[in-house]
Amino acid sequence: MVWKLLRRHLSIVQFVGFFLANLLGMFIVLLSIQFYQDVKPLFSQEDGLMKKEYMILSKRVSTLGSLVKKSSGFTSEDVDEIKNQPFVKNVGAFTPGHFNVSAGVSMAGGMGMSTQMFFESVPDAYIDVKFADWRFDERSDFLPIILPRNYLNLYNFGFAQSRNLPQLSEGVLGLVNVDIHISGNGKSRSFKGNIVGFSNRLNTILVPDRFMQWANGEFGNREVKDPSRLIVEVGNPSDERIVTFLQKKGYETEGGNLDAGKATYFLKIVTGLVIAIGLLITALSFFILMLSIYLLLQKNTRKLQNLLLIGYTPAQISRPYRMLTIMLNLSVFLFSLLAVWGSRGYYTDLLSRMWPGYEPGSFLPTVFIGCALLLAVSFFNCRAIYRKVMSLWRIK
Repeated sequence: MVWKLLRRHLSIVQFVGFFLANLLGMFIVLLSIQFYQDVKPLFSQEDGLMKKEYMILSKRVSTLGSLVKKSSGFTSEDVDEIKNQPFVKNVGAFTPGHFNVSAGVSMAGGMGMSTQMFFESVPDAYIDVKFADWRFDERSDFLPIILPRNYLNLYNFGFAQSRNLPQLSEGVLGLVNVDIHISGNGKSRSFKGNIVGFSNRLNTILVPDRFMQWANGEFGNREVKDPSRLIVEVGNPSDERIVTFLQKKGYETEGGNLDAGKATYFLKIVTGLVIAIGLLITALSFFILMLSIYLLLQKNTRKLQNLLLIGYTPAQISRPYRMLTIMLNLSVFLFSLLAVWGSRGYYTDLLSRMWPGYEPGSFLPTVFIGCALLLAVSFFNCRAIYRKVMSLWRIK
Protein backbone atom coordinates (compact mmCIF):
# COMPACT_ATOMS: atom_id res chain seq x y z
CA MET A 1 0.00 0.00 0.00
CA VAL A 2 2.83 2.39 0.86
CA TRP A 3 4.57 1.61 -2.42
CA LYS A 4 1.34 2.37 -4.30
CA LEU A 5 1.07 5.74 -2.58
CA LEU A 6 4.70 6.48 -3.33
CA ARG A 7 4.39 5.68 -7.05
CA ARG A 8 1.21 7.70 -7.33
CA HIS A 9 2.74 10.97 -6.06
CA LEU A 10 6.34 10.41 -7.18
CA SER A 11 7.84 13.37 -9.07
CA ILE A 12 10.24 11.92 -11.63
CA VAL A 13 11.61 15.38 -12.50
CA GLN A 14 12.58 16.08 -8.89
CA PHE A 15 14.40 12.78 -8.47
CA VAL A 16 16.15 13.08 -11.82
CA GLY A 17 17.31 16.53 -10.76
CA PHE A 18 18.61 15.10 -7.49
CA PHE A 19 20.32 12.25 -9.29
CA LEU A 20 22.14 14.52 -11.74
CA ALA A 21 23.16 17.05 -9.10
CA ASN A 22 24.42 14.38 -6.73
CA LEU A 23 26.16 12.58 -9.60
CA LEU A 24 27.99 15.78 -10.53
CA GLY A 25 29.05 16.45 -6.94
CA MET A 26 30.17 12.89 -6.28
CA PHE A 27 32.03 12.78 -9.60
CA ILE A 28 33.97 15.98 -8.85
CA VAL A 29 34.93 14.76 -5.36
CA LEU A 30 36.04 11.30 -6.48
CA LEU A 31 37.81 12.56 -9.60
CA SER A 32 39.76 15.10 -7.54
CA ILE A 33 40.85 12.42 -5.08
CA GLN A 34 41.79 9.99 -7.84
CA PHE A 35 43.66 12.65 -9.81
CA TYR A 36 45.66 13.49 -6.69
CA GLN A 37 46.48 9.78 -6.24
CA ASP A 38 47.52 9.39 -9.87
CA VAL A 39 49.64 12.54 -10.06
CA LYS A 40 51.36 12.02 -6.72
CA PRO A 41 53.76 9.28 -7.99
CA LEU A 42 55.17 11.79 -10.49
CA PHE A 43 56.22 14.06 -7.64
CA SER A 44 57.00 11.54 -4.90
CA GLN A 45 60.11 10.08 -6.48
CA GLU A 46 63.26 11.16 -4.74
CA ASP A 47 63.03 14.97 -4.74
CA GLY A 48 59.30 14.96 -5.40
CA LEU A 49 56.91 17.85 -5.16
CA MET A 50 54.64 16.02 -2.78
CA LYS A 51 57.35 15.32 -0.28
CA LYS A 52 58.73 17.64 2.34
CA GLU A 53 59.94 20.98 1.00
CA TYR A 54 63.58 21.90 1.46
CA MET A 55 65.85 24.74 0.50
CA ILE A 56 69.64 24.94 0.64
CA LEU A 57 70.92 28.15 2.26
CA SER A 58 74.36 29.68 1.91
CA LYS A 59 75.85 33.09 2.58
CA ARG A 60 76.79 35.34 -0.30
CA VAL A 61 80.56 35.37 -0.88
CA SER A 62 81.82 38.92 -1.37
CA THR A 63 85.05 40.02 -3.02
CA LEU A 64 86.26 41.81 0.10
CA GLY A 65 85.41 38.82 2.24
CA SER A 66 87.46 36.58 -0.03
CA LEU A 67 90.48 38.88 0.19
CA VAL A 68 90.46 39.05 3.98
CA LYS A 69 89.52 35.36 4.30
CA LYS A 70 86.30 36.17 6.14
CA SER A 71 84.30 33.08 7.04
CA SER A 72 81.09 32.54 5.10
CA GLY A 73 79.80 29.95 7.54
CA PHE A 74 76.66 30.03 9.67
CA THR A 75 77.31 30.69 13.34
CA SER A 76 75.26 29.04 16.08
CA GLU A 77 73.39 32.34 16.47
CA ASP A 78 72.53 32.29 12.75
CA VAL A 79 71.26 28.72 12.99
CA ASP A 80 69.14 29.51 16.06
CA GLU A 81 67.66 32.54 14.31
CA ILE A 82 66.71 30.43 11.30
CA LYS A 83 65.20 27.71 13.50
CA ASN A 84 63.02 30.29 15.26
CA GLN A 85 61.43 31.53 12.04
CA PRO A 86 57.71 30.62 11.87
CA PHE A 87 58.02 29.09 8.39
CA VAL A 88 60.87 26.73 9.37
CA LYS A 89 60.29 23.17 10.60
CA ASN A 90 63.80 21.72 10.79
CA VAL A 91 67.35 22.78 10.02
CA GLY A 92 70.28 20.52 9.14
CA ALA A 93 73.89 21.43 8.49
CA PHE A 94 76.29 20.27 5.80
CA THR A 95 79.41 18.78 7.35
CA PRO A 96 82.51 19.00 5.12
CA GLY A 97 85.44 16.61 5.36
CA HIS A 98 88.56 18.12 6.94
CA PHE A 99 90.91 15.61 5.34
CA ASN A 100 92.42 14.73 1.96
CA VAL A 101 90.45 12.47 -0.36
CA SER A 102 91.55 10.81 -3.58
CA ALA A 103 89.45 8.45 -5.68
CA GLY A 104 90.55 6.06 -8.40
CA VAL A 105 89.05 3.49 -10.74
CA SER A 106 91.02 0.47 -11.94
CA MET A 107 90.62 -0.60 -15.56
CA ALA A 108 91.48 -3.66 -17.61
CA GLY A 109 95.13 -4.03 -18.56
CA GLY A 110 96.39 -2.50 -15.34
CA MET A 111 95.42 1.04 -16.35
CA GLY A 112 93.53 3.34 -14.09
CA MET A 113 92.72 6.94 -13.29
CA SER A 114 92.45 8.89 -10.06
CA THR A 115 91.52 12.37 -8.93
CA GLN A 116 91.34 14.54 -5.85
CA MET A 117 87.84 15.04 -4.54
CA PHE A 118 85.88 16.05 -1.45
CA PHE A 119 83.13 14.63 0.75
CA GLU A 120 80.22 16.22 2.59
CA SER A 121 77.45 14.80 4.72
CA VAL A 122 74.04 15.81 6.02
CA PRO A 123 71.84 14.16 8.66
CA ASP A 124 70.28 10.98 7.29
CA ALA A 125 66.76 12.43 7.56
CA TYR A 126 67.54 14.82 4.68
CA ILE A 127 68.79 12.16 2.24
CA ASP A 128 66.44 11.80 -0.75
CA VAL A 129 67.82 8.44 -1.97
CA LYS A 130 66.38 5.25 -0.51
CA PHE A 131 69.15 2.75 0.21
CA ALA A 132 69.16 0.09 2.90
CA ASP A 133 72.97 0.10 3.32
CA TRP A 134 73.31 3.85 3.85
CA ARG A 135 75.46 3.33 6.94
CA PHE A 136 79.09 3.01 7.92
CA ASP A 137 80.94 0.49 10.08
CA GLU A 138 84.44 1.37 11.24
CA ARG A 139 85.45 -2.29 10.90
CA SER A 140 84.39 -2.42 7.24
CA ASP A 141 86.06 -0.88 4.19
CA PHE A 142 82.72 -0.39 2.39
CA LEU A 143 81.77 3.26 1.86
CA PRO A 144 78.44 4.18 0.17
CA ILE A 145 78.46 7.36 -1.91
CA ILE A 146 75.66 9.48 -3.36
CA LEU A 147 76.38 11.75 -6.33
CA PRO A 148 74.32 14.67 -7.67
CA ARG A 149 72.26 13.59 -10.66
CA ASN A 150 73.42 16.61 -12.65
CA TYR A 151 76.97 15.19 -12.56
CA LEU A 152 75.74 12.18 -14.51
CA ASN A 153 73.71 14.37 -16.87
CA LEU A 154 76.73 16.60 -17.57
CA TYR A 155 78.77 13.55 -18.52
CA ASN A 156 76.11 11.81 -20.62
CA PHE A 157 74.77 14.85 -22.48
CA GLY A 158 77.89 17.01 -22.54
CA PHE A 159 81.26 15.35 -22.22
CA ALA A 160 80.34 11.89 -23.57
CA GLN A 161 78.63 13.22 -26.70
CA SER A 162 81.45 15.66 -27.49
CA ARG A 163 84.09 12.89 -27.16
CA ASN A 164 82.04 10.05 -28.74
CA LEU A 165 82.20 8.15 -25.46
CA PRO A 166 79.50 5.70 -24.29
CA GLN A 167 76.79 7.09 -22.07
CA LEU A 168 76.47 5.57 -18.63
CA SER A 169 73.30 4.61 -16.78
CA GLU A 170 72.78 4.77 -13.04
CA GLY A 171 72.72 0.99 -12.89
CA VAL A 172 76.11 0.68 -14.61
CA LEU A 173 77.73 3.20 -12.27
CA GLY A 174 76.26 1.30 -9.32
CA LEU A 175 78.39 -1.69 -10.32
CA VAL A 176 81.63 0.29 -10.33
CA ASN A 177 83.85 0.04 -7.27
CA VAL A 178 85.81 3.21 -6.51
CA ASP A 179 89.11 3.05 -4.64
CA ILE A 180 88.93 5.73 -1.96
CA HIS A 181 92.04 6.85 -0.10
CA ILE A 182 91.78 9.37 2.74
CA SER A 183 94.63 10.85 4.69
CA GLY A 184 95.36 13.51 7.27
CA ASN A 185 96.56 14.03 10.80
CA GLY A 186 99.45 11.68 10.07
CA LYS A 187 97.10 8.77 9.25
CA SER A 188 95.69 7.20 6.11
CA ARG A 189 93.22 4.48 5.13
CA SER A 190 91.69 3.01 1.98
CA PHE A 191 88.04 2.16 1.32
CA LYS A 192 85.99 0.54 -1.40
CA GLY A 193 83.46 3.14 -2.46
CA ASN A 194 80.21 2.28 -4.18
CA ILE A 195 77.83 4.73 -5.86
CA VAL A 196 74.45 3.80 -4.38
CA GLY A 197 72.29 6.56 -5.81
CA PHE A 198 71.94 9.99 -7.37
CA SER A 199 70.38 12.96 -5.62
CA ASN A 200 68.24 15.69 -7.13
CA ARG A 201 68.11 17.68 -3.93
CA LEU A 202 71.72 17.84 -2.74
CA ASN A 203 74.38 19.15 -5.10
CA THR A 204 77.42 17.58 -3.44
CA ILE A 205 79.25 14.27 -3.02
CA LEU A 206 77.59 12.65 -0.02
CA VAL A 207 78.82 10.04 2.43
CA PRO A 208 77.02 8.80 5.57
CA ASP A 209 77.02 11.30 8.41
CA ARG A 210 78.39 8.65 10.77
CA PHE A 211 81.42 8.19 8.52
CA MET A 212 82.02 11.92 8.32
CA GLN A 213 81.98 12.35 12.08
CA TRP A 214 84.38 9.42 12.49
CA ALA A 215 86.70 10.47 9.65
CA ASN A 216 86.93 14.09 10.82
CA GLY A 217 87.88 12.80 14.26
CA GLU A 218 90.51 10.40 12.92
CA PHE A 219 91.99 12.27 9.95
CA GLY A 220 90.80 15.85 10.34
CA ASN A 221 92.62 18.80 11.76
CA ARG A 222 90.14 18.79 14.66
CA GLU A 223 89.34 22.44 13.97
CA VAL A 224 85.64 23.11 14.46
CA LYS A 225 84.31 25.31 11.67
CA ASP A 226 80.90 26.82 11.12
CA PRO A 227 78.82 25.06 8.42
CA SER A 228 78.88 26.90 5.12
CA ARG A 229 75.52 25.52 3.98
CA LEU A 230 72.28 24.61 5.68
CA ILE A 231 69.37 22.48 4.51
CA VAL A 232 66.09 23.91 5.78
CA GLU A 233 62.70 22.21 5.80
CA VAL A 234 59.86 24.71 5.36
CA GLY A 235 56.15 24.26 5.90
CA ASN A 236 54.69 26.52 3.21
CA PRO A 237 57.25 27.28 0.46
CA SER A 238 55.06 30.07 -0.94
CA ASP A 239 55.16 31.98 2.35
CA GLU A 240 56.20 35.50 1.43
CA ARG A 241 58.07 35.78 4.73
CA ILE A 242 60.70 33.38 3.36
CA VAL A 243 61.72 35.75 0.56
CA THR A 244 61.66 38.72 2.94
CA PHE A 245 63.87 36.94 5.45
CA LEU A 246 66.37 35.78 2.80
CA GLN A 247 66.66 39.25 1.31
CA LYS A 248 67.08 40.84 4.74
CA LYS A 249 69.85 38.43 5.76
CA GLY A 250 71.52 38.26 2.35
CA TYR A 251 71.20 34.46 2.15
CA GLU A 252 71.16 32.62 -1.15
CA THR A 253 69.27 29.47 -2.13
CA GLU A 254 70.36 26.75 -4.53
CA GLY A 255 68.27 25.41 -7.41
CA GLY A 256 64.55 25.92 -7.86
CA ASN A 257 63.43 24.59 -4.50
CA LEU A 258 61.15 27.53 -3.80
CA ASP A 259 59.61 27.41 -7.29
CA ALA A 260 58.91 23.68 -6.96
CA GLY A 261 57.51 24.26 -3.48
CA LYS A 262 55.19 26.97 -4.75
CA ALA A 263 53.96 24.65 -7.51
CA THR A 264 53.21 22.01 -4.88
CA TYR A 265 51.41 24.46 -2.65
CA PHE A 266 49.22 25.79 -5.45
CA LEU A 267 48.50 22.25 -6.65
CA LYS A 268 47.28 21.34 -3.18
CA ILE A 269 45.17 24.52 -2.99
CA VAL A 270 43.54 23.84 -6.37
CA THR A 271 42.86 20.21 -5.42
CA GLY A 272 41.33 21.31 -2.13
CA LEU A 273 39.13 23.91 -3.84
CA VAL A 274 37.88 21.39 -6.40
CA ILE A 275 37.06 18.87 -3.66
CA ALA A 276 35.31 21.60 -1.66
CA ILE A 277 33.19 22.53 -4.70
CA GLY A 278 32.30 18.88 -5.21
CA LEU A 279 31.32 18.49 -1.56
CA LEU A 280 29.21 21.65 -1.79
CA ILE A 281 27.35 20.32 -4.83
CA THR A 282 26.87 16.98 -3.06
CA ALA A 283 25.50 18.76 0.02
CA LEU A 284 23.10 20.80 -2.10
CA SER A 285 21.90 17.67 -3.87
CA PHE A 286 21.41 16.07 -0.47
CA PHE A 287 19.08 18.88 0.50
CA ILE A 288 17.28 18.60 -2.83
CA LEU A 289 16.60 14.93 -2.13
CA MET A 290 15.41 15.65 1.41
CA LEU A 291 13.15 18.41 0.14
CA SER A 292 11.69 16.03 -2.44
CA ILE A 293 11.09 13.34 0.19
CA TYR A 294 9.55 15.83 2.60
CA LEU A 295 7.22 17.13 -0.12
CA LEU A 296 6.25 13.57 -0.98
CA LEU A 297 5.57 12.80 2.67
CA GLN A 298 3.61 16.03 3.02
CA LYS A 299 1.36 15.09 0.08
CA ASN A 300 0.67 11.72 1.69
CA THR A 301 0.33 12.96 5.30
CA ARG A 302 -3.33 12.03 5.73
CA LYS A 303 -2.92 8.60 4.11
CA LEU A 304 0.20 7.82 6.11
CA GLN A 305 -1.54 8.79 9.34
CA ASN A 306 -4.37 6.45 8.45
CA LEU A 307 -1.86 3.65 7.91
CA LEU A 308 -0.37 4.38 11.32
CA LEU A 309 -3.85 4.25 12.88
CA ILE A 310 -4.60 0.84 11.43
CA GLY A 311 -1.42 -0.65 12.84
CA TYR A 312 1.49 0.08 10.51
CA THR A 313 4.68 1.00 12.38
CA PRO A 314 6.83 4.05 11.52
CA ALA A 315 9.61 1.69 10.40
CA GLN A 316 7.28 -0.06 7.93
CA ILE A 317 6.05 3.21 6.49
CA SER A 318 9.48 4.81 6.20
CA ARG A 319 11.08 1.69 4.66
CA PRO A 320 10.00 2.37 1.02
CA TYR A 321 11.27 5.95 1.22
CA ARG A 322 14.56 4.81 2.72
CA MET A 323 14.98 2.10 0.09
CA LEU A 324 14.34 4.68 -2.62
CA THR A 325 17.04 7.03 -1.30
CA ILE A 326 19.52 4.18 -0.80
CA MET A 327 18.98 2.95 -4.38
CA LEU A 328 19.39 6.47 -5.72
CA ASN A 329 22.58 7.03 -3.70
CA LEU A 330 23.95 3.66 -4.76
CA SER A 331 23.23 4.45 -8.42
CA VAL A 332 24.98 7.79 -8.04
CA PHE A 333 27.99 6.09 -6.48
CA LEU A 334 28.28 3.43 -9.21
CA PHE A 335 27.83 5.90 -12.08
CA SER A 336 30.38 8.22 -10.45
CA LEU A 337 32.95 5.43 -10.23
CA LEU A 338 32.38 4.55 -13.89
CA ALA A 339 32.75 8.20 -14.90
CA VAL A 340 35.95 8.58 -12.84
CA TRP A 341 37.37 5.37 -14.31
CA GLY A 342 36.70 6.60 -17.83
CA SER A 343 38.18 10.03 -17.17
CA ARG A 344 41.16 8.43 -15.46
CA GLY A 345 41.92 6.35 -18.52
CA TYR A 346 42.13 9.51 -20.61
CA TYR A 347 44.53 11.53 -18.45
CA THR A 348 46.70 8.57 -17.35
CA ASP A 349 47.31 7.76 -21.02
CA LEU A 350 48.37 11.37 -21.54
CA LEU A 351 50.68 11.28 -18.52
CA SER A 352 52.20 7.98 -19.69
CA ARG A 353 53.16 9.58 -23.01
CA MET A 354 54.65 12.58 -21.26
CA TRP A 355 56.57 10.57 -18.62
CA PRO A 356 57.78 7.14 -19.79
CA GLY A 357 57.64 4.59 -17.01
CA TYR A 358 54.84 6.45 -15.23
CA GLU A 359 52.66 4.25 -13.03
CA PRO A 360 49.31 5.66 -11.82
CA GLY A 361 48.22 5.46 -8.22
CA SER A 362 45.80 2.97 -6.75
CA PHE A 363 42.06 3.21 -7.43
CA LEU A 364 41.18 1.68 -4.05
CA PRO A 365 41.39 4.91 -1.97
CA THR A 366 38.81 6.50 -4.28
CA VAL A 367 36.51 3.49 -3.91
CA PHE A 368 36.84 3.52 -0.12
CA ILE A 369 36.19 7.27 0.12
CA GLY A 370 33.22 6.93 -2.22
CA CYS A 371 31.83 4.11 -0.06
CA ALA A 372 32.28 6.29 3.02
CA LEU A 373 30.38 9.15 1.36
CA LEU A 374 27.66 6.72 0.22
CA LEU A 375 27.20 5.35 3.73
CA ALA A 376 27.28 8.80 5.35
CA VAL A 377 24.76 10.37 2.95
CA SER A 378 22.45 7.32 3.06
CA PHE A 379 22.58 7.24 6.85
CA PHE A 380 21.56 10.88 7.21
CA ASN A 381 18.89 10.48 4.53
CA CYS A 382 17.34 7.47 6.25
CA ARG A 383 17.54 9.07 9.67
CA ALA A 384 15.84 12.24 8.44
CA ILE A 385 13.05 10.22 6.77
CA TYR A 386 12.45 8.15 9.86
CA ARG A 387 12.29 11.25 12.07
CA LYS A 388 9.77 12.83 9.68
CA VAL A 389 7.54 9.72 9.83
CA MET A 390 7.91 9.64 13.62
CA SER A 391 6.64 13.19 13.75
CA LEU A 392 3.51 12.08 11.88
CA TRP A 393 3.09 9.18 14.30
CA ARG A 394 3.21 11.54 17.27
CA ILE A 395 0.62 13.83 15.67
CA LYS A 396 -1.83 10.96 15.27
